Amino acid sequence: MKKQNIVLLFIFALLIIVPLVLNPSAEYSGSDSNAESMASEINPNYEPWFEPLWEPPSGEVESLLFTLFAVFGALIIGYYLGTLKEKKA
Repeated sequence: MKKQNIVLLFIFALLIIVPLVLNPSAEYSGSDSNAESMASEINPNYEPWFEPLWEPPSGEVESLLFTLFAVFGALIIGYYLGTLKEKKA
């Protein structure tokens, strides 16, 4: 493995571990719940435009689905960029 890759992996690990060590009791929630609370704070009569068709049974399932969709999108983009590189070569 190149030295540059090892350094980048170390920095990546630090970016994940340091916030968890410095503030272990923090709640790391998504932006959806923050936006909902902010909207109700600004306008107490706020009502959402629609309800979701299906609500995941827990936050962990919701996070898992979000991660799977992100991985799927990254794979598609990576495949596309790889095919562009091969076409140029």
